[in-house]
Amino acid sequence: MGKEQKKQISRVSRREFMAGAGALVLTGVLSGCKPDVITTTVNSTKTVTHNETQRITQTVTSYITTTQTVSERSSFTVTDMAGRTVEIPGVINKIATFGANGVLNTMVETMGCGAKIANQMRANFTKTDKWKYQFVFAPQLNDCPVLETGSEIDIEAVLQLNPDICLCMSLATATLLEAKGLAVIYLEWQTLANVEPCITLLGRVFGKEDIAADYMDYFNNKVAQAGSLTAGIAEQDRKKVLYGGITSYTQPHAIAEWWIYQAGGYSVTSEGRNVEEVTHPSYTLEDILMWNPDVMVTTDTAMAGELRAMDTLKDVNAIKNNEIYYIPTVAHVWGNRTTEQPLTIFWMMNKLYPEIMPLDTLREEIRYFYSHFFLTELTDAQITEIIG
Repeated sequence: MGKEQKKQISRVSRREFMAGAGALVLTGVLSGCKPDVITTTVNSTKTVTHNETQRITQTVTSYITTTQTVSERSSFTVTDMAGRTVEIPGVINKIATFGANGVLNTMVETMGCGAKIANQMRANFTKTDKWKYQFVFAPQLNDCPVLETGSEIDIEAVLQLNPDICLCMSLATATLLEAKGLAVIYLEWQTLANVEPCITLLGRVFGKEDIAADYMDYFNNKVAQAGSLTAGIAEQDRKKVLYGGITSYTQPHAIAEWWIYQAGGYSVTSEGRNVEEVTHPSYTLEDILMWNPDVMVTTDTAMAGELRAMDTLKDVNAIKNNEIYYIPTVAHVWGNRTTEQPLTIFWMMNKLYPEIMPLDTLREEIRYFYSHFFLTELTDAQITEIIG
């Protein structure tokens, strides 16, 4: 756990396990991933009591036993989110993601298997540095083959890579790859109803049921925490927020209506829109003038300048008060479907009501999430860049 975390220890987390164990040589990557030998050396200044040391030692012993057992598991079948029965190999060394590389990689990384992603992202993810943190979480991506050109899959390259498991969000892609004899899992993360079944399925596929349960506890606890923090905001006092491709008059993901509200705001595009429906509504310049949003959140860094340059919008509150923000992209775009969604809520809350979500608190939420789930210690400079 990051050295600035000031939480009472109630159990040994994966990060505390690493620190407490010091130097460990483990046969087998965690729960079903590649059975390499990993040496982890951690210099820690944390004072550990005798009881804590004994508990950590017991956990290490149990951890190694569990790892050895799961690493030797036999193949098994699961039902994916399209109702397809898929046979999963006992040991997963190589994971390939197709189509929505950003969100799929993020899911894999949350499960602690980011090092097993075996293909580079498509060109639309790598032509700018927007997804640069993918190479922080999974640096091997730089040396991995590209399996897609545009919307076309390079089947020859896929078969040469021969991934143990393929992840996609397109039934057409799943059908194509399955026909080539590959194990393909179809996933969905469009609405809130998809979150738990998606995470649970990934936990089963990768032998990471404990991490899946841990994530769902985290997700539910953080949503509840956000609700408590914003409980005192009256409906009529919620700040009005416009999110998305504002200059093209689109809001790309219905789930944004949810996280804006959870952060204490009111999404001006939410009226009549069910967050459990997958729709991409459009609006007009006249709608923006009528809504008069207090805050605008853009999906492109250049968009703020474009909006300020529009004379017709000069009297909109967000423009007048310079309340235009760029949604972070870390493992994936925070405003869209991503396991990072709880951080989106706290980030938006900080922009709307810094008095109830102070900057220092937001920084520690970000630090903890990527340390605990992605096993990556972000620097202060990186966290500052993410917050914007």
